[in-house]
Amino acid sequence: MNSQTLGPIEAQLAARLAAAPVVPLIGENDAARAIETARALAAGGLSVIEVVLRSSDAQKGMEAILAETEDLIVGAGTVLTLDQAKSVVASGAQFIVSPGLVDDIALYCLDEGIPFFPGTMTAGEVQRAYALGLRAVKFFPASLAGGVPMLKAFSAVFSEMRFMPTGGVSAGNLSEFLALPSVIACGGSWLTPKAAVEAGDYAAITRLASEAVSIAQQR
Repeated sequence: MNSQTLGPIEAQLAARLAAAPVVPLIGENDAARAIETARALAAGGLSVIEVVLRSSDAQKGMEAILAETEDLIVGAGTVLTLDQAKSVVASGAQFIVSPGLVDDIALYCLDEGIPFFPGTMTAGEVQRAYALGLRAVKFFPASLAGGVPMLKAFSAVFSEMRFMPTGGVSAGNLSEFLALPSVIACGGSWLTPKAAVEAGDYAAITRLASEAVSIAQQR
């Protein structure tokens, strides 16, 4: 991601990920808990947040985070359709993540200058993303799709592509993924364990975020 050739949102996102290449996932119906989770992650040094649309009121949680926090870049994940993409952008989403590659969403985001990370796990999908004009994609599910060895193979063929591994990434293997030059960041839900969120143990979330930042800084 070359900030000299990107729009304002893309350039800001690229700079944030260069400093702390970890994107935590928040999936929370309760807006108040979503806000506190985002604040806890920010306190630990992670300011790029992906709110996954896996529950009925997740988008409301994203809207609440955007309204009640400052200096965060907040995106929407698990976006499945073009209508969903347009809806979350109208709600303020600053980037979009999908589990798979959908041409309509990709072209919409490219036209609007919105960073889009579609899920890819095969060479064909990566090549399709490249042909559409994308230069950064999600690698999902990372652990099941071949992990670090597969990303090394992709990087040898698709030299311009950058990847965001998600799915099976943890504190235990984060450094292995981030050691690859083609990896711009890793996404994961290990930073926001459901039990901690439900218990209101936001200090635990801050500790996990701080640990991830520390691991990233050692790469």
